Amino acid sequence: MARRECDGQEEALSEQWPFEDVTQRSHIDAPHIIRKALSEEKRVSTKTSAADLVTETDHVVEALILQELQTRFPSHRFIAEEAAAAGAKCVLTPSPTWIVDPIDGTCNFVHRFPTVAVSIGFAVNQELEFGVIYHCTEERLYTGRRGQGAFCNGQQLRVSGETDLSKALVLTEIGPRRDPVTLKLFLSNMERLLHAGAHGVRVIGSSTLALCHLAAGTADAYYQFGLHCWDLAAATVIIREAGGVVMDTSGGPLDLMSCRVVAAGTQEMAVLITQALQTINYGRDDER
Repeated sequence: MARRECDGQEEALSEQWPFEDVTQRSHIDAPHIIRKALSEEKRVSTKTSAADLVTETDHVVEALILQELQTRFPSHRFIAEEAAAAGAKCVLTPSPTWIVDPIDGTCNFVHRFPTVAVSIGFAVNQELEFGVIYHCTEERLYTGRRGQGAFCNGQQLRVSGETDLSKALVLTEIGPRRDPVTLKLFLSNMERLLHAGAHGVRVIGSSTLALCHLAAGTADAYYQFGLHCWDLAAATVIIREAGGVVMDTSGGPLDLMSCRVVAAGTQEMAVLITQALQTINYGRDDER
């Protein structure tokens, strides 16, 4: 699709459905469903490991989102977390594609820890165009559209300008694997950053909301091995539009399907983080 055609499609999207309202319009009942389910007993299953959890609410919310999106945009493609877990292929083509995480922070959700979010990204020509992330319990709507800025409940977001790792607050997530080799590498990476003088390393249980903290300037860097394209798509647009950097852990360009990322408020900080990390290989989303 040529750039002009892409622009036309974006304009059509905006006319049908203002992007700032994507979260509320696409799953208007989802935040209520999630907040209500937080206080209830849950049917919990595992996916790739004992730490990789899924609940019936994940499936209900994903189905609600996809039904609404497919009704409004029947020619578009979709990548969604629970559909992928059930065997659907994660292939990002040039076609307009929605990338959906119905509940990010499922382990938090299972334990009634309130840091949970819904994330929806949108890509055309394999390029991320906009994203929305909704913090369900705090009712914070994070939005970003390429070339038009990033916002939280209408207030513009801006990353921190920190370039010194010894003054940084760094966020990460553990990932689903808990075998001895992976845990040793994970803990070694944290140790390396702390030895480099980082003020702290935090794990909050939701990669999308951690990345929103980065976009808001309340953290300085983020890294992770083992996250998926649905964790990253919307947040990448929001961070970039807030002035930040998102790249591969090798220091090269971001590959949305690579299951690894470094993000920071500045290029200098991102490079320092990449230099400190040892790689943990989780494979690729598009090769599962």
